[in-house]
Parts: sequence; C-alpha cells; structure tokens
Amino acid sequence: MALTATTIPFTTSAVYAQVLKGFGASFPQPLYQRYSAEYERETGKTFEYTAIGSGGGIRKFMERAVDFGATTLIPTPIEENQVEDGLLMVPTGGGAVAIVYNLKDVPTNIKLSREQLAKIFTGQIGNWKQVNPRFPNKEIQVIVRSDSSGATFVLTKYLNKISGGKIEASREPDWGFDIFAARPQDSGVAAEVRRIDGAIGYVQSGVAQRNNLPVARLENQAGRYVKPTLAETKKALENVTFNDDFTTENINDPEEGYPLVSLTWLLIYKRYPNQTQVLDTQDVLKWIMTRGQELNQELEYTRIPEDVAQKVIETVNTELKVRPY
Repeated sequence: MALTATTIPFTTSAVYAQVLKGFGASFPQPLYQRYSAEYERETGKTFEYTAIGSGGGIRKFMERAVDFGATTLIPTPIEENQVEDGLLMVPTGGGAVAIVYNLKDVPTNIKLSREQLAKIFTGQIGNWKQVNPRFPNKEIQVIVRSDSSGATFVLTKYLNKISGGKIEASREPDWGFDIFAARPQDSGVAAEVRRIDGAIGYVQSGVAQRNNLPVARLENQAGRYVKPTLAETKKALENVTFNDDFTTENINDPEEGYPLVSLTWLLIYKRYPNQTQVLDTQDVLKWIMTRGQELNQELEYTRIPEDVAQKVIETVNTELKVRPY
C-alpha cells in the first residue's frame, strides 16, 4: 500500500511572507490541523504540515529539508548531534494511543488486562476466545504501523515495561510473530482495522473517534480498566516532569489514568538563514504556546502547563538566531 500523507495547506494575504513547512508525526495531526486553520484566520499568515510519521519527521529535520519537524519520539543523541543548526524541542500537547478493534457481534467494550495486551502483541494470544470465553472463536488479526512511528514506540515502550523487558521498545520493532498487516500512518491502520473482522491495532485516540472505531479498556497500574478519554489522559500526564530542554522523564507506566500516553513536540532549529524566518518561526511558536493551547482540550489533547509554556516562549525569544556566515 502506498504511503499517504496529510497536508494542511494555507493561503496568505501577505505575498512576501515566508511559508513555513514541516513534516512529522501523525499523532498530533488533528491538533496541528486545527492550529493551522485558526492561525491563518487570526493572523493571515501561513504554514504547511505534512504527516509522515515521527521517524520521517526527524529524518527530514536532520536533512534540513524542512523548516520544522514534529515527533512523539525524543531524538537520540546521535540524531541530535547531526543537526548542525541546533535543536529546540517545543512541547505542544499530550495525547493517548487507543487500542482499536473490530469484532462483530460483541456489543460491549472489550477489556484487556496488562498480561493480555502484552500477549496479543507478541502472538501468545491469537484467538478472541482466549481473551474472553464469551467472545467469538475468531483469530485475532494484528495490524501495526509500517513506518517509523511514535505511536509504535509508545506502545512497545509500555509493553517493555509491563513484560519486564521481554518486548523491545522500538520505532520499528520486530514483533516476533506473523502479524496480519502493516500499514503507514494512523489512517492506514484505522482503515485496515475497520475492514477486517477480528482485527486489532493502535491509533491516536482522536483518529479512533473520527473513524467510529471501538476502543478497548486497558488495565492500568492501579488495576482500573480505563478508556483513552481526555480525563484519563490528564491523570496519566499530570505528574510529568519537564527537563531543561523540554523533554520529559520517561512516561512508561503511569499509576493513574490511561496507560498509553505521550507528549508531542515540534522540532525547531536554533539557527535560520534569515531574520524573516526567525521572526515567522517565533510568531508561530508564541501563538501555539498561548492561543493554540486553548484549543487542545477540544481535540482531546492535554495542555502544556502554563509555566512550561512561558519558559518555552522565553527560550524561543532568546535562542532562535540568524545563522552566521
């Protein structure tokens, strides 16, 4: 299946304005789609965003093929060192990865224990009757992402934690068994799950909602079975600690709330070829960290704490420079 990309185009009233272009994660795509529409409406300025996956966004950013990247993955030290113009991580919101499924004739929400979730995504449970004796005698068809994906990393990082390290945390894992299908982007996974009776997969929670896909209740560390609602995502992320570079401490297995959660970031250069690009980038980021944050909860994303958002703005004002020649 060919890779598909979601592009958010703009038109501008200022012909001379720099059009900022970015590539990256599909996880925050609904959020950035809303940002872009509101930013254009309020300012008349433009930017374009194409969702190609977190790994692709990091790669394009490293290649200097974009003005900004987007990711739910924290770049590795090796990747960061290859960014000659410097890297600033700007957190924009938090969200959840939903476990979606298609199981006809099962009217109630499926509940998955920690053990069952790990065993399904390692092939140790392969039939829905193994999940619940009342479910159909039907093979579980596992659908995963085919691209370098932040959602995949969020899931496998959690599986690594709850399995005692038996499962590799990876952007592009070797699942260790014959999966049914691998598809690019959340949209590809959602379409395949909707098509196949007996399927299970994972997508950003907003994608699950827009595609009317049922989502599983997952057992969290406290033993509660919860859905990826905004309220449960907030509980999981409320004690997150931000580092000085705006990355976070590992969110592996929150005690409360929905367990599969992540923050998402924009990748910003610290040095740009001209002052216009510096100013345009600063304007967009200031808007996102203020007005944009007011839109997050409407789309089921958490807000960045106000003190962190203010620190981001201060850093953007002082660290973004014109590249010396």
